[in-house]
Amino acid sequence: MRPVERGDAPEMYSDYADARPALIDRIGMYCSYCERRISANLAVEHVLPKSLHPDLELEWSNFLLGCVNCNSTKGNREVDRNEILLPDQDNCFVAFEYDEMGRIGPAGNLSAGLNDKAERLLWLTGLDKLPDEFDDDALFEAAMERWRQRIDVWNLAQLQKTDLESENTEALRRATERLAVQAGFFSIWMKVFEDDHDMRLRFISVFSGTSLDCFDPSTTEPLARPGGHC
Repeated sequence: MRPVERGDAPEMYSDYADARPALIDRIGMYCSYCERRISANLAVEHVLPKSLHPDLELEWSNFLLGCVNCNSTKGNREVDRNEILLPDQDNCFVAFEYDEMGRIGPAGNLSAGLNDKAERLLWLTGLDKLPDEFDDDALFEAAMERWRQRIDVWNLAQLQKTDLESENTEALRRATERLAVQAGFFSIWMKVFEDDHDMRLRFISVFSGTSLDCFDPSTTEPLARPGGHC
């Protein structure tokens, strides 16, 4: 999961929905949780739910962006920042593993404490579920689409990697950057290109709002985020 940095509040808001353009400008047109690129229905998402924390309804530091599926699943569940990993406070890139079957799970090398925090984030957003585990038909369809898109982007990234192995040109590398930005799923591109530091540096750069504190600028190896759990 991509670690994001939204920066300081650009202004004070009287309606939290008005923060959407600034958030998209800062962290891109992606769900902060599942990493899909969403051109419509991408909502301003309250990390701590506004129904339980009305004092944070207009607080920039409590805003992320969420797709319908992640946002609906998260709902009004309470969030304790001390007991969960979150993309705006931790280096969530080190905490989760992605595979070609569309599955997401905690990374195998996490401590017991970090594993629990990673599991809480997956549970909060429904990313720990198979699509057929959603009882609601609308949530099932959204989860299924979210799942299919992960598989599709994995396959796309693999094709680009194969092309680069046979024709390693600057033009093709720039084209791969553009494809990644359009397709979304930062973590999948980073995983598929894990042995290509140049492309990983490009992904870190072109995905707006990726936290630069979370990656070594030379090797792209993940770093513990200052002030975070990991």
